Amino acid sequence: MTYIDSSAVARRNVKVLVAAQAILGSQMPISFVLGGLAGQYLSANPCWSTLPIALIVFGSMLTAPVMSSVMQKYGRRTGFVIGVLGGTIGAALAAAALWIGSFPLFLLGSIFTGIYMSAQGFFRFAATDMASEDYRPKAISWVMAGGLISAIIGPQIVKLTQGALDPIPFVGSYLAIIGLNAIGVLLFIFLDIPAPKKPGADAPTGRSRRELLREPQILVAMISAMVAYSLMNLVMTSTPLAVVGCGFETENAADIVSMHVLAMYIPSFFTGHLIARFGVERIIALGLVILAAAGGVALAGVELENFYIALILLGIGWNFGFIGGTSMLTSAHTEEERGRVQGMNDFAVFGMVTIASLSSGGLMNCSGGSPAEGWAAVNMAMIPFLMLAGGALIWFAIQGKKNIR
Repeated sequence: MTYIDSSAVARRNVKVLVAAQAILGSQMPISFVLGGLAGQYLSANPCWSTLPIALIVFGSMLTAPVMSSVMQKYGRRTGFVIGVLGGTIGAALAAAALWIGSFPLFLLGSIFTGIYMSAQGFFRFAATDMASEDYRPKAISWVMAGGLISAIIGPQIVKLTQGALDPIPFVGSYLAIIGLNAIGVLLFIFLDIPAPKKPGADAPTGRSRRELLREPQILVAMISAMVAYSLMNLVMTSTPLAVVGCGFETENAADIVSMHVLAMYIPSFFTGHLIARFGVERIIALGLVILAAAGGVALAGVELENFYIALILLGIGWNFGFIGGTSMLTSAHTEEERGRVQGMNDFAVFGMVTIASLSSGGLMNCSGGSPAEGWAAVNMAMIPFLMLAGGALIWFAIQGKKNIR
C-alpha cells in the first residue's frame, strides 16, 4: 500500500471517520451514563450494578481479534457495518430488558453493544491506513476529536429521553441509539479504504504474536493504552453512582460525564502535534501524571466541583495516554502484521478495561462504607496501574528504541 500524506482519499477517509465517531460514537456516552444506573434498577444486588458496563467492554475484548481479522480479509467497511449491527441489536435488547424488567436480557444486550465498541476502536487505526508515517498521529487525533461532538450529543440525548416512557426509565434513550445507528451506518458508503490484497504463497507473513510481544516498543505501547483506558473506565463507570449516591441528580451525573467526554476529545485537536514536537514517550508520561492528579482531586472531596475537575483531568490524561500508546503502536509493525498487532492490542486493552469496569462496581458499592468511601476506594485503586505504566516507560527509556524489522 502506498502512503501519501497529502492524499485526497486519505483526508476524505479521515472526515468520514470523524463524522462516524461523532454520530455513531454518541451511543457510547449514553451506554456508560445509563449502564450502571440501569443495572442498579434491574439488579437485586447493587454489587452487580456496573456489570452491564463490564460486559460491554468484555464483548469488545472478545470480538476485537475477530473484528481485526474480518477487516484484514474483507476491508474496514465490512467490519464497521457489522459493528453498527451489533450496537443496534444491543440497544434493542436493552430497551426490551428494561420494559420487561429482565437483568439477564440487559446483560446480553451489553455484550452486543460491545461488538459496536470493538468496531469503533478500529476507527483510529483506519485513519492511518492511507496516511504517511508523519501524518498518522494527526490522523488519529482528528478521528478521536470526533468524539467531541459525541460528548455533547450522547448526554443530551439521555437528558431528553430518559423519562420518555415513564414509569419505566431509560427505554427512550436506548431507542434513540437505534436511530443513531440507522443514520450513522450510511457514512461508510463514502469510506475508501481498499481491502488488503490476499498475500501470495511466498509473501512475508511477519512476526508471530510471541515475537511481536518481545518488541519493547509494542509492549510499552500496549501497556500505556491498557492503563490509560482501564483507569479512565474504572473511575468513569462509578461516577454516576457516586454522584447520585452523594445526593446529586441524574442530570448532574450526565453533565459531569459530558464534561469528561469533552475533556477526552478536545485535546485531540493538538495531541498529534504535541507528539510530533515532543515525542510520544513524553506525552504518555504527561498523561499518566494528569491521571494521578485526577485521582488526587477525587480523593479531596465529594462536592460537585470535585467531580467535575476530577473527571475533566481524567479525560485529558486518557487522551494523552491512549493516543500516545496508539501512535507508538502504529509505527512498530509492518503492513502484514497490522491485523495481528491491532487485534492483539485491542484484546489486551479491553480485557484490562473489562476487569476495571467490573471492579468499579465492587469497589463503589461493596467496600463496606458510604458512597463517598466507595468513591475513595475506586480512586485509590489507580495507584498500582499508574506505577505499572510509569515503570514500563522508564524500562523502555533504558532499553532504547528498536527499529521494526
